[in-house]
Amino acid sequence: MYPEPQVMQQELEAKTQEPMKREYYLREYPINIRFLSIGCVVEVGCKSIPFTSIDEAMKEINAYVADPYKEQQRWRQLLD
Repeated sequence: MYPEPQVMQQELEAKTQEPMKREYYLREYPINIRFLSIGCVVEVGCKSIPFTSIDEAMKEINAYVADPYKEQQRWRQLLD
């Protein structure tokens, strides 16, 4: 029903000839962290990603915050 975020992003970039700002991508999906007895589960949008190491989860979250567009593409390939 609604266009995919990537399609919307491409349309906006084509109109403005500028890449979308990092803040746009960070607002796109909510991020939640559930800490467990061993590791944690990071939820990004409707996807849940388990990590056995909290340090590894934080590393991935920091990479996502630093470059959300690149990381979204990488995780879509891994999860889809």
